[in-house]
Amino acid sequence: MTKIKTQAKIFACTQSTELAEKIAKAYGEDLGNVITSTYSDGEFQPSFEESVRGARIFIIGSTNPGPQNLMEMLLMLDAAKRASARHITAVMPYFGWARQDRKDKPRVPIAAKLVAKMLETAGATRIITMDLHADQIQGFFERPVDHLFASTIFLPYLRSLNLDNLTIASPDMGGSKRAYAYSKALESEVVICYKQRAKANVISHMELIGNVEGKNVVLADDMVDTAGTLTKAADLMMERGALSVRAICTHPILSGNAYERIENSKLEELIVTDSIPLSQESKKIRVLSCADLFADVMHKVHHNKSISSKFIM
Repeated sequence: MTKIKTQAKIFACTQSTELAEKIAKAYGEDLGNVITSTYSDGEFQPSFEESVRGARIFIIGSTNPGPQNLMEMLLMLDAAKRASARHITAVMPYFGWARQDRKDKPRVPIAAKLVAKMLETAGATRIITMDLHADQIQGFFERPVDHLFASTIFLPYLRSLNLDNLTIASPDMGGSKRAYAYSKALESEVVICYKQRAKANVISHMELIGNVEGKNVVLADDMVDTAGTLTKAADLMMERGALSVRAICTHPILSGNAYERIENSKLEELIVTDSIPLSQESKKIRVLSCADLFADVMHKVHHNKSISSKFIM
C-alpha cells in the first residue's frame, strides 16, 4: 500500500502578511488563500479558500496586542481544525501577552498561560515562536513548542561590525542570562543595568553595574516597547564614557513615544527583526528578517528533521 505524503500549506494572519510572504518564498511554496469577511460591528471571519483536508498547515501570525491579532489566530486555528487539517502549527514570531507569565501581585491573571490554553483548544498541534519573554512559558503548553532564538540572526551581524572593545549589556536584571549568552558567543565583557519602576513603563531610577568607559556597547533585549528603558540605558552608558551604544531587540513593539525617544537618544543603532511590522521608518532602526529562520525550521518540522542547529543559545 502506497503511503500518502502529507502536503504542507502556509497561511497568513492579516498583520503578518508581509513576513508570511517572505517565509513562503524562502520555503518554496505559495502563500495559501484566506479571505477575511468583516461585519459592520467589527466582528470578522477568516475563511480558507482551498482544501486543507489531511494537510500540514502553518498559520503565521504574531499576536501582539490589541486582542484582534490573537483572535484572528484563534479563529484560523479553529477553521483549520474543523476543515480536517492533519497537523496545525501556529507560527508566532512574537508571542503576545508573554509579560504576564506569573502573578506579580494579588488578583491578577497569568495571561501567557491562558493564551497557551486557548491556542491548544482552538486546534494548534504545535507552536513555533521566537525569543519568548520568559523561557518557562514553554511549560504552559501540552503540545510541542519550538522556541527559536534571534541570536542566529543577530550574531552574524554583530560580528560583521568588527567592533573593538565590545561589551554586551543587559538593560535590566531579568535579561542578564541573555546578555551573558551573547557575551560568551562574542567573547566579550558584560555589564548590567539595575532599574526601579514607579509603575509599568515608567522608570524611577537606573544604575549601571560594570565599567563601559572606552567600550563599544551592545544592549541585548527580547523586545522594545516604549523604548524608555533602552534609551535611558544608552544615555547613561554614554555619560559613563562609552564610545558607542547599539541595541539588539528581537521584537519591535515600539508603542507610545518610542520612535521619538529613539531618534532623540544617544543610541547609534537599534537592530530588530521583522517579527512585528514597523509602524513607521527611522534612520536609526535596522531590520533583519527572520523569514529564512522560520522557513528552514518549518521545512525541517514538516520533514521530521532535527532543528537543534538553530539553537545557538
